[in-house]
Amino acid sequence: MSPIIIQIIGFLGLGCFLVSYQFRETKPLFIMQMIACSLFAVQFLLLEQPSGAVSLLMSIIRNFLLVRRDKWSWVKWKGLVVIFIALYAAYVIWHWNSWIDILPLIGFSAGTVAYSTFNARNIRISNLFISSPVWIVYDSIVGSIGGVINEAITIISVLVSIWRFGWKALGESENKN
Repeated sequence: MSPIIIQIIGFLGLGCFLVSYQFRETKPLFIMQMIACSLFAVQFLLLEQPSGAVSLLMSIIRNFLLVRRDKWSWVKWKGLVVIFIALYAAYVIWHWNSWIDILPLIGFSAGTVAYSTFNARNIRISNLFISSPVWIVYDSIVGSIGGVINEAITIISVLVSIWRFGWKALGESENKN
């Protein structure tokens, strides 16, 4: 497939992520991010990077379950986080290609732990210090221009939200158990 088309798919994913930040509520944000993850997963497959694609597919499943957590009480079980991370770690070990396969595992694991808390501060800390930096490195190595820009925007967005709201305002969970 044409390298230009592959990059366009990444930029479409970037666009979906940008739109997702315009929603006030978590559910539509997660839904738009699931679409963005789908586009980036396709891009990674076309770039012959299945480890990144599988990470994003696992993120889609995770986000779908998080959207349903008010209706399905079992989704609130903390052991589910361990299961998700263990399943993806098993995939990475089973399909090991090179050291860069560890980067999506780190990003996915940090994001899964943070998102499961539904705590804005935890999510921002994870994105600022772990998930986004790791994904920037991965995206740079595999050639996802849209991915690099997406993660850079995420870091800037997190810094702006901290500046606007302060750390104290970012500490509460959206949905308390």
